[in-house]
Parts: sequence; C-alpha cells; structure tokens
Amino acid sequence: MNFVEYTVKDRIGTITLNRPDKRNALNERVVSELKQAFARAAEDDSVKVIVLAARGSAFCAGADLAYLQQLQQNTYEENLADSSHLKELFYQIYTHPKVVIAKIQGHAIAGGCGLATVCDFSFAVEEAQFGYTEVRIGFIPAIVKVFLLRKIGEGKSKELLLSGELITAQEAKGFGLINHVVQPDELDEKVSEFARKLVKKNSGQSMQFTKQMIAAVQEMGLEEGLDYAAEQNAKARASEDCQKGIAAFLNKEKPSW
Repeated sequence: MNFVEYTVKDRIGTITLNRPDKRNALNERVVSELKQAFARAAEDDSVKVIVLAARGSAFCAGADLAYLQQLQQNTYEENLADSSHLKELFYQIYTHPKVVIAKIQGHAIAGGCGLATVCDFSFAVEEAQFGYTEVRIGFIPAIVKVFLLRKIGEGKSKELLLSGELITAQEAKGFGLINHVVQPDELDEKVSEFARKLVKKNSGQSMQFTKQMIAAVQEMGLEEGLDYAAEQNAKARASEDCQKGIAAFLNKEKPSW
C-alpha cells in the first residue's frame, strides 16, 4: 500500500493515512487501501483496538480536487459505483468488530470529517477544525449524513450540514462529534493511554458485541429492540469471556484479557 500504513504494537493496530502532500485527501485508491487495512485488522488476532491516524498537518481534507474533476466526466453508473466505494468504507469502520479510535492531529474536512464521524472514539488537537463543506461547492454530504444523524441528532446535524461552516475542536466536542480535545504534544500519549486501557481492562468480545448492538438496535422499534437485547444478553452469558469474567469477579481477581 502506498497511501496507508499498517502497524501493530501491544495489541493496538494503527492505520495511518500517508499522503501528507495532498493533505491526506481521499480518492479511489486511498479509499481502497483504507478498506484493505481495516479488513486486515478485522482478521488480525494480534489486534484488539485500532487507531486511525494521519501524517502531516491535516488529518484528511476530504475528496482530492483532481479526483472531483475526474468524477465530472463519469457516467451516473460510474459515479454510483464510486460513491458506493466510500459508503462501504464508512460502513466497514462503523460496524467493525474492533473499536476504532481516531487520532486527529489536524483539520478534518468533508469526507475527512466523515472518517472521524464513523470512528467509535476521537481525540483531536485544539487547532483542528471540523466541518462538512460540501454545500459550498454545490455538492451534498450524502453518505456521512446517515451516520451523523445517529451520532448527534437532527438539529445539530442540520446546523453543520446546511451551513457548511467550519467549527473548532472544542465546538466539535460540544456537538458530540468528537470525544476529547488535547494539546498537540499530548495527543500521542493520550490516545495510546486510552487504547491501552481498552486492551487491558475490557473484553474484546464484549466490546465487539456491544458495538454491533448499538448499530443494530437503532433500526428497531421498542419491543423488537428489547427482544433483540434479551436474546443477545442470553447469548453473552454462554460466551467464554463472560464465564471467565464472572469467575474472576467472584474470586475477587482481575480477568486477563
């Protein structure tokens, strides 16, 4: 892979956007490499938690301008295939069996803000700006909208998507778009500390099932959702991790995950 790096250390898999000269802008190839990296992490037994990072001054500036120009020449069928490609990446991250933490060292704009949106946790430096600027170039934030509505609700989503305004990291935290705002010299350590805590203290199986349930239950009515939750509860009781964790708790021991 040329634009995406994949490394593993201490059960933390790091997927790094490495196209700093283009502000880590997205095109067909970058999206393909991200999909490959996340698929690899899903199957990698040495990985329990994933960090999505980037090199350079920007986290991700959205779609590559040259790429956007190329898309203007495409047929509807070609553009549908291409937009489905990005949809699959966002869905892959949102439903990934492992927790994904975004480490945002710079601006996350349009599709780059979309990447941050679909991650489970996000840490950003104070200087980072966020926004969905699509309406300012006559485009629409179509795919990310589906995930953003789930994450922060209709009112706040409208404020961001219809205005096209950029907001600060602190404002993004207030919107519920990101979780933590840190100083630049603390970013690496804060993300590593949080990832290590998840690795050490939490059952990977339990985090996977909980994440999958959060994605699934929002599509259900109240009774259907409760029935689904009861079924998952019953299944979890028979899992190896649950039996191990409860036994450790009863014996006043800390389970080794």
